[in-house]
Parts: sequence; C-alpha cells; structure tokens
Amino acid sequence: MSKIQLDSLGKAIAALETGFAEQAAYPELLTIRDGVIQRFEISMDLSWKTTMRVLREVYGVQNSNVLTKKDIFRQAAKYQLLDDPEAWFGHYEASNDTSHIYDSDIAPQTFARARLFLADARLLLQRLKDVA
Repeated sequence: MSKIQLDSLGKAIAALETGFAEQAAYPELLTIRDGVIQRFEISMDLSWKTTMRVLREVYGVQNSNVLTKKDIFRQAAKYQLLDDPEAWFGHYEASNDTSHIYDSDIAPQTFARARLFLADARLLLQRLKDVA
C-alpha cells in the first residue's frame, strides 16, 4: 500500500481558513466572499476524492470508483472517518450549487454552508491522517 498524500487537502482547508479570516477583516468585499466559496468548492472536491482513495486503499472498499458521493460519505461514516453523512450530503450539494454557475442570490447561503463545512473538514483531515 502506498502512503496516501494528504498535503493537498490540508493546504486547501488552510486556504479556506485564511479566506474566512480575510473576509472577517473586509466583510464588505464580495470578491473575498466569492474567493471563500471557491476555496470551499476545492476543499469539498478534495475531501470526497481523498476519502474515496482512503476507502479503497486502506479499507479495501471495492468499486469505490463507481460509488456515488452519498455512498462515499456513508462508507466514510461506517469507518468513522466522519460523524454525520447527512451533513456531508448538504456540504456537497451546496458546493455543487455554485461550482457550475455563479448565482449571487445563493452565494450567501453557500458561504454560510462553507463555515459549517470547515469544522467537518478539519475533523475529516485529522481522521484521515490517523489512518493513512
């Protein structure tokens, strides 16, 4: 088994944290809010892809390349990589809402969801480090 690299996910989560700090300093700048949303999308994407790889390489989950995102989150909860797959369903849907088209009407909701995601992403990263 090869060592699973978690650096990219860690850097993405750190960038998201930095984005929140910058937004707190300059809350009137919508470009910073939008940057946070982009960082959320990247962090979410790396989260499920890295989780899928851990499920396959560490836990031997077969056919992990054809699992749906919901299946991945359910399997991750089964192996205690995350606590609440339902929360991750919501994170994924929120990141997907803005990843293909920008909608200024839903940006505030996506930004709020990104705040919820951050704590879950930190916990996932820690648990991945413990097993990978």
